Amino acid sequence: MTGHNSKSTNETTVDWNIVSVNKLYYPQIGGVESVVRAISEGMADRGHRVNVVASVPRGWGNRERHNGVTVRKTGSFGVVKSVPIAPGFPKQLRDAARTADILHHHLPNPLGPVSDLFVSTGDAQTVVTYHSDIVRQKLALKAYKPVLKRFLAAADRIVVTSPRLRDNSELLSAHTEKCDVVPLSVPLDEYGTYDGSAYDIPIDKDTETVLFVGRLNYYKGVTHLLNAMADVDANLLIVGDGDRRTALERQVTELGLEDSVTFLGHVDDELLHYCYSVADMFVLPSVEASEAFGIVQLEAMAYELPVVNTDLPTGVPWVSVDGQTGRTVQPRDSKALAAAIQTLLDNPERRRQYGKNARQRVEEQFSRATMLDSMAAVYDSVLN
Repeated sequence: MTGHNSKSTNETTVDWNIVSVNKLYYPQIGGVESVVRAISEGMADRGHRVNVVASVPRGWGNRERHNGVTVRKTGSFGVVKSVPIAPGFPKQLRDAARTADILHHHLPNPLGPVSDLFVSTGDAQTVVTYHSDIVRQKLALKAYKPVLKRFLAAADRIVVTSPRLRDNSELLSAHTEKCDVVPLSVPLDEYGTYDGSAYDIPIDKDTETVLFVGRLNYYKGVTHLLNAMADVDANLLIVGDGDRRTALERQVTELGLEDSVTFLGHVDDELLHYCYSVADMFVLPSVEASEAFGIVQLEAMAYELPVVNTDLPTGVPWVSVDGQTGRTVQPRDSKALAAAIQTLLDNPERRRQYGKNARQRVEEQFSRATMLDSMAAVYDSVLN
């Protein structure tokens, strides 16, 4: 190994050579991509050498450098079933692994495990962050599953983002003894620093505001949220875009909610933070286990917003806890969703208490420093 161990998990004395492996990287936007970036830049800030092996969604590859991180992006013919078709990926992985101490794979990403079948990764120790099960691509999973099982069995450590994911994933059941829980995080020092005075969101300022943030796709459950809002007296702000937007806008018209529901689409960080600051509560109505954590919950909780979420077999109801930081209802139950939202709207004091509890929970368990310390401890354990 070329690197050396630090004396503690939060004080770097000498560097490791870390290679993070994911299908995409900044400026591509996504939950996993934001996590890979946070860990990579955080470890670079602590003095480690960090390379990222990724691909582009389509087009020629390139080599870039962002905030102390070297990024090797492989060219791709396009994305099929959420996977870039990147023939050069195995070579990029092999070249980066030659001098690596740690190979940190982020799954789901079939490019990593499949490439591992064909290339030697030398003496590097393998850490896998298992973000979620593959839920939707069931036919493709049948062919890929043996490869994934082999890859997980060979990994030195497996990181999960919540205890619920570890305990409810069939693929992890054989490996619980080498699983470490490292929750995701948000950079708390950035919260409350954005000036929203330039924005004039078209909502009734005298009515409470419910906020949703996320991609408008099959598992976010926004159609059930819209059905719930038909029975709720409040504004709804929807931040995000996706292939379901047109259908959702049509649903708003059919329900007669044009005056209370506002689609903002994709927004910049400043406007996003302003939306959190003006909202009265946050709702994450996801309906599939593809929603493994819901990092947007942490963003809302950092702004002292109570959260209404769903009881998925993932980290979602572990991040925001029923009766402590908000309410949890069954997925796809619009009536229960409406009742939970209206109950909090009718109880401002309970909302405030849940919001304070939410901020405290983020500070204690989901800060950026806590995540980086925990990840460094995992690296240290496999290198020793």
